[in-house]
Amino acid sequence: MAIQLHDTLTGQKHELTTLVPGEVGLYVCGPTVYDYSHLGHARCYVVWDVVVRHLRARGYRVKYVRNFTDVDDKIIARANQRGEDPLALAARFADAFHEDLDALGCLRPDIEPRVSDHIPEIVALIELLVQKGFAYAPGNGDVYFAVRKFPEYGKLSRRNLDDLRSGARVERGEAKLDPLDFALWKGAKPGEPRWPSPWGEGRPGWHIECSAMSKKHLGDTFDLHSGGKDLVFPHHTNEIAQSVCACGDALHADQYARQWLHNGFVGIDDEKMSKSLGNFFTIRQVLEKFDAEGLRFFLLGTHYRRDFNFSDLVLGEAELRLGYLYETLEKADRLSAGAAPAANDTLLERCREALDDDFGTPQVLGLLAEAFTAANALCDLKGKRSPGQQASLAAFAAAARTVGETMGLLGRPPRAALLALRGKAAARRGIDGAAVEAKLAERTEARRAKDFARSDAIRDELLTGGVAIMDSPEGTTWKVAG
Repeated sequence: MAIQLHDTLTGQKHELTTLVPGEVGLYVCGPTVYDYSHLGHARCYVVWDVVVRHLRARGYRVKYVRNFTDVDDKIIARANQRGEDPLALAARFADAFHEDLDALGCLRPDIEPRVSDHIPEIVALIELLVQKGFAYAPGNGDVYFAVRKFPEYGKLSRRNLDDLRSGARVERGEAKLDPLDFALWKGAKPGEPRWPSPWGEGRPGWHIECSAMSKKHLGDTFDLHSGGKDLVFPHHTNEIAQSVCACGDALHADQYARQWLHNGFVGIDDEKMSKSLGNFFTIRQVLEKFDAEGLRFFLLGTHYRRDFNFSDLVLGEAELRLGYLYETLEKADRLSAGAAPAANDTLLERCREALDDDFGTPQVLGLLAEAFTAANALCDLKGKRSPGQQASLAAFAAAARTVGETMGLLGRPPRAALLALRGKAAARRGIDGAAVEAKLAERTEARRAKDFARSDAIRDELLTGGVAIMDSPEGTTWKVAG
């Protein structure tokens, strides 16, 4: 089955075809680094991480480029508030972004360009647009792109130029010929970083940055461009306009990125996440309470193009489901130890087909749930497993881990994962792990003394406190009751 992708530009699903057979050039719009990354960033970059993993698992050589915007109005404003150099502030939050995404199991991009390192390329691209008549310098240090000179402007966002113009206005200090025109270069102002240019000292506008960086690292035309759907307009719309006009042979929107992918929003308790509503959560705030892999598991439970709702309750439920998977893996490993896996690629192929169909991660999690339920039933049979059953469990565990590698899940040793998940859940419930262990030791002594009434009373006491006990031939363990 060929990989099918939903293209925002056409609004339809298409088979993935690449400029160079077997190779994919992917540009992902990275963060503007002026603060810690939030849940929306987590959703976005976990999604594109799975896309890269799956393409590579399918044999493609992927060149994954994701930028840092480290020159921007928000960065400058935040730095001036704090009396800090804007580039230093951006570098600090870029490091924090790496820490957060590393925790979520995201692969680092092959190339991670920063705006501040690409000023010559940005200036050269603007010069080309001015030379070709698509941009103009009004003489105040700014340079603007002339939107109406690109006939397909708004195709990606399905917006009409006249409708856009009705809500547009020229801000004080701007010298636009048309309210829709946007800045490619901004003349220097006090307290802002600046670089030399043919139009005087200044800094780039936001949109031209990604055009210049993608051109340098992927070429004038490349295969896939992705990001959050909030970027469709104006950012990606403007990227298309300036890139096609600078580099295209004909002025068609698909001469820049051949296909566009956009992920949906994250809502918080049925409201859109925003600082103004006070429901804005950073990744590290969430990871103080919840397991990082549990958060990744939760984020992949909704198709990437859909909006979805976040709450502590549903994330806690996701952690429980992930714990069940690790419990089953631990049993399968133990019961199949030393067995050669049986030949069974059904789970692997069905999951790959789900990802081939526009990266259907919820379908993959559903297929895993079915496979883990069947494996768990086999693990829980009475008596010793037959050689055939052991081989089946070994095959299941191998396939589950292969699927998990593509999803960025199930990579930890099961016991370590279960202890980590238990620790987070216990902390949220105010359960003292040391006190539980002391009670379990007391219960073990009661059982040795054949005081089963006391043993049962301790079990009931712990369960009332939110702790479930599991007895097995290997000993007694505990977990936070769901």
